[in-house]
Amino acid sequence: MSDAPSTSTTRSAIAAENPILQVKGLVKHFAVRSSKGLRVVQRTVQAVSDVSFEVARGRTLGVVGESGSGKTTVGRCILRLIEPTAGSVVFDGKELVGMPVKQLRGLRRDMQIVFQDPYASLDPRRTVQDAITEPFEIQKIRVDARAKAAELLELVGLAPDHARRFPHEFSGGQRQRIGIARALALNPKMIVLDEPVSALDVSIQAGVINLLQDLQSELGLSYLFIAHDLSVVRHISDLVAVMYLGKIMEIGPAEQLYTAPLHPYTQSLLSAIPEPDPVTERTRERILLQGDVPSPINPPSGCRFRTRCPIAKDICAEEEPALVDRGLGHPVACHFADVFPVKVLAPRPSSTAL
Repeated sequence: MSDAPSTSTTRSAIAAENPILQVKGLVKHFAVRSSKGLRVVQRTVQAVSDVSFEVARGRTLGVVGESGSGKTTVGRCILRLIEPTAGSVVFDGKELVGMPVKQLRGLRRDMQIVFQDPYASLDPRRTVQDAITEPFEIQKIRVDARAKAAELLELVGLAPDHARRFPHEFSGGQRQRIGIARALALNPKMIVLDEPVSALDVSIQAGVINLLQDLQSELGLSYLFIAHDLSVVRHISDLVAVMYLGKIMEIGPAEQLYTAPLHPYTQSLLSAIPEPDPVTERTRERILLQGDVPSPINPPSGCRFRTRCPIAKDICAEEEPALVDRGLGHPVACHFADVFPVKVLAPRPSSTAL
């Protein structure tokens, strides 16, 4: 795996580049119904609330957070696999929210997705060749299916003769490579990677991450990398956004966020990453959060993290903190990010594997 840039100035320059994706004020609510006696009560799940960020061309934005934080919903709203409730999604200069389906279908060539589960994302009744060349059928593009499948399989590190096999004949890592090949079929500009390695063994994860980085370098791809494993996100991301209960708590250059996290939630997540050195691991401070994640049906007032935050004050319940740069290098949604001391984490040495 290639080493990440070593200076924060290189990373901070990313924000000034022409973005391929601009998300502003993205909101997604789901209506749910429940029964109370003879009454049917309809409530609203606030899955994503006022999320904004940009993805620069040829770069990777990592989105991390606990299960239920809204990461996957953000990715699917961007691609309009589910319809956003409100907000703006501008991809390559075109507004996607409200775009007619016929026009959107043509634009889908430039934006693809790799799903989390390689076992569920492939049709067990179709050969690998059929799965990889299906995008051409949908887009009504005539190609030599056999030659194209062989080319794409070689691109992701598989043998051309694998095209004649069925998904059940492959391992999890190989199936995910097939899913990546399918996403690359139409030469997209951006790929949403929805936890692409979380279902794989640790020994296989490094190979898939290396492949994604090589493809990005070779093809100039932009990635939205969604994951809950912060150590994986660090290796591949240029920028990292930390989500909690549908909102972004902190967003900034990867190395800056990992070595000097500003939000208490980010600090807690990073403290949970195990250290390979047993001496360092025994002396590290583990930040344990109390309580459970609140329900997105009835989120807390003010700061959504306040019910579990070790530094919460009265103002946290009364006023929601804005996601802004408080003079500390990158935006953070915390009233006290510039008051309480930052828990600086020792940078880890760069490596060529996870």
